[in-house]
Parts: sequence; C-alpha cells; structure tokens
Amino acid sequence: MSEASVALKAQQVAEVADKFKDATTALVVDVRGLTVDESNSLRADLRKEGVQLKVIKNKVLTRAAEAADYAELNDLFAGPSAIAFSDEDAIAPARVLKKYADEIDALEIKGGFVDGKVASIEEINKYASLPDRDGLLSMLLSTLQAPIRNVAYAINAVKDAKDEAAEA
Repeated sequence: MSEASVALKAQQVAEVADKFKDATTALVVDVRGLTVDESNSLRADLRKEGVQLKVIKNKVLTRAAEAADYAELNDLFAGPSAIAFSDEDAIAPARVLKKYADEIDALEIKGGFVDGKVASIEEINKYASLPDRDGLLSMLLSTLQAPIRNVAYAINAVKDAKDEAAEA
C-alpha cells in the first residue's frame, strides 16, 4: 500500500473518530435491502432532526471507535454498516430509525451509544419511545399548570357557592 493511501486512510479514521467524540448519539444500522426511495426518505427524515447517516467501511469504523474509546462497538461493525451521528438531540436518531425499522424489514438497528454510553437494542428501543423535545416541554407545561388550574377551579366553586347562597 502506498504512503498516500495509508495517509488517506489515517485521515478518514481521524475524521470518523472526531465524529464519534463530538456526537451525543451514534447508532449503527444495517441498511442492506433498502430501496432508493426508502433510503432517501430515511436520510431526509434524519436530516430534519439534525442527524447524519454515513456509510463507512467497517475497518475505518473499527479503528475510529477504538480511537474514540468506543471499542465496545466493534462487534457491531460486521457486514454493511451505516452509522447515524447526532450532536444535537440524543434521542432523535433512535426515534427516526425505530420508526423506519418497524415499517421496513430490511432496516436493522445493530446498536450504538446514546448520550456517550453504549446502549443495547432494548435501551435504544426505550429511548425511541420517548416523545420529542416539544412533546416533553408540553408535558412539563401541563404538569406545572395543573396546580394553578385547580386553585382557579376552587376559587370559582367558592364564588358560585356564595352566589347561590345570596340568591336563596
């Protein structure tokens, strides 16, 4: 192998290792058997969530994972692999990929890490069932408004009771 080829591969490994280090979540998937339309749709939905899906050679992934202290993922890099990187929303890749995996038999989530911790398929599926950021904020707001709403109902009930007593 020529020195230029070795240097190019080393550069690829360094770039992917940086992606691993910068990512909050990286999930490894097998995309073998997806049609072009399915693949394009998947990539578009991932992009909307700020997630990059890259097909990278397993040898490069293996070396990059080791360089980024994610050597535990090396068993996942068998057969054709694509990896979804997210440095914004830790749950978005799991949610989008799980949705597609449920609809398309050809897509298989192999594993990965979420928020810097290696996660099993079961854990990834649990993360995927969580609502998105807007949904969580809506739930929080509803929870915070409940006590105020109850006080308002109580005050209104006292007012209505006094009005009825005054009419009688």
